[in-house]
Amino acid sequence: MDWSPFGPDEIRWDLACGPGPDGRWRGWFGVQVRADALRRLGLHPDQPSSGAVGPSPPGWWHAAAEREARRTGP
Repeated sequence: MDWSPFGPDEIRWDLACGPGPDGRWRGWFGVQVRADALRRLGLHPDQPSSGAVGPSPPGWWHAAAEREARRTGP
């Protein structure tokens, strides 16, 4: 199933894992997309990155969202 708007040579993603300051393991994703692929979607490669502007929702919210995702499926 090919749902991505990008070809295999247009996108790269990486995952790094390691313990955080509290000792719990965390994962970080890095995503890179070729500029020409962004232009094709109407995006400009020099646009600033997006980022979180507020605190993360509480833990119960994440757990409820995961239960709902498993219940409804893909």
